[in-house]
Amino acid sequence: MPHVDIKCFPRDLNDEQKTALAEDIAAVIMRHLNSKESSISVALNEYAPEEWKAQVWDTEIAPQMEQLIKKPGYSM
Repeated sequence: MPHVDIKCFPRDLNDEQKTALAEDIAAVIMRHLNSKESSISVALNEYAPEEWKAQVWDTEIAPQMEQLIKKPGYSM
């Protein structure tokens, strides 16, 4: 049951763009993990730049740096 949780700065995407993003991500998950579309969920959570360090970097990225399969090209 893959779940993808996207965290990013606000992008001002409309519903159609969000749906297209979720469909594209689901297609990649289906192709690489051999998952059924019905088992995939995708969330999009937007954070203001001033919230990023405390709410995302410090709690999710930095503590899990060794487990990340794609590490960020920036540091805080």
